[in-house]
Amino acid sequence: MSITVKFLGGAKTVTGSSHLISAGRTEVLLDAGLFQGRRDAFYEINTTFHYNPRTINAMVLSHAHIDHCGNIPNLIKHGLRCKIYTTSATKDLANLMLIDSGKIQEEDVRYVNKINRRINLPMRKPLYTVKEAARATKIFRSISYNQKFCIAKDVSATILDAGHILGSGTVVLDIKVGEKSLRLGYAVDLGRKNLPLLGDPVIPKGLDYLIMETTYGNRLHRPIEEAQSKLREAISRAVRRGGKVLIPSFTLERTQEVIYFLNELLKDKLIPTVPIYVDSPLATNITDLFEYHIDFLNDKTRHAFGKGDNPFELLNLRFIREQKESKALNADRRPMIIIAGSGMCESGRILHHLQNNIEDTRNMVLVVGYMARDTLGRRIVEKNPFVKIFGVEYELNAEVVVINAFSGHADQTELMDFVSKCLPLKRIFLVHGELEQSQALADILIQKGLDVHIPDKDEEVLLN
Repeated sequence: MSITVKFLGGAKTVTGSSHLISAGRTEVLLDAGLFQGRRDAFYEINTTFHYNPRTINAMVLSHAHIDHCGNIPNLIKHGLRCKIYTTSATKDLANLMLIDSGKIQEEDVRYVNKINRRINLPMRKPLYTVKEAARATKIFRSISYNQKFCIAKDVSATILDAGHILGSGTVVLDIKVGEKSLRLGYAVDLGRKNLPLLGDPVIPKGLDYLIMETTYGNRLHRPIEEAQSKLREAISRAVRRGGKVLIPSFTLERTQEVIYFLNELLKDKLIPTVPIYVDSPLATNITDLFEYHIDFLNDKTRHAFGKGDNPFELLNLRFIREQKESKALNADRRPMIIIAGSGMCESGRILHHLQNNIEDTRNMVLVVGYMARDTLGRRIVEKNPFVKIFGVEYELNAEVVVINAFSGHADQTELMDFVSKCLPLKRIFLVHGELEQSQALADILIQKGLDVHIPDKDEEVLLN
């Protein structure tokens, strides 16, 4: 009986991570993320399955980012009935993320159908609704870090701390079919050392095969300490000219990191005391979960909480829930900092803030996370003279500042170090990266005599 891996998504691209492990008659799914991109591609790719969701015996979810968990409700609609194993923090976070995803899709479809109705185009449906998303986590089962757990016939799983976001995991599968046994590591997404709030990534041992991300396979990050100084410089510059600082931020992890650094800067009086708004009900709820799941945070942060020093409580910080309050920020001409989702500027309240502020030269768009190809965020990073928001073109006059040091993804050096500590390996599969990033890392690994493969989408590979 054979053991195979089929690369369903996140192959030669960043979003939509999902991989199918087949061991004899047992099928285990690793992640089920949403592909993110232009609307037509979004619907086509996320609704096309080159496998049968009904036959999956178990699923392991690495973490709660929507490009890893976002297609779970859709799979359930198409027959997925197995248990989904993950950490307790990921379970709670995924519940919030999926409900929010359903809400965004419902709102997007209402907007599109309003236009389609006027021009006699077919009506669209969301991939899933809020109600369908809310039901998804009922099949989740929590397992602790470092706990080996039998998830299906012939397959056991262990989740190690990946150091990427709260509750994120590097998944290790121990597979035995007949006389054949092997150990597969799944390090997608992989964090960095010495990040605020989180612990360092744990290295899996005794692997035969490794599936690894390559988001920054050809890039080197600046030290995380540099993020704080660049944040200080950018905010001070924008406030001096009376502008607003708009920070498109992933509601999960990046928002909390930015708040952490703002807190440090304010305590040391290194930035002006201006209003700070987290304009996202989702980010507000997620921040509450950071306090609830304190055991998943690093020693320094737990110690701070123990002393009553909550890094998420700033005197000039307000969490915005109501849409009315969000809209009022655009009429407020004072200098301020607005942190709003989504991280790639494809949906959410950040679009309204960009729409109202992007043409003013006093303002600043401060980018603190990865912007995938074909997203509005990437077009802003590339400083296109005009960008389209809600179908209307706006002149990009606001200053654009990119701080890559904030990244929660390992860079080339950190990925190489991770691989070196996992050796020996029979083969390494590079995923979750644009081709030029994956290829650059592959070239270096091959020069070191390692067997490396960059799979195509839906490619199936035999594991010996």
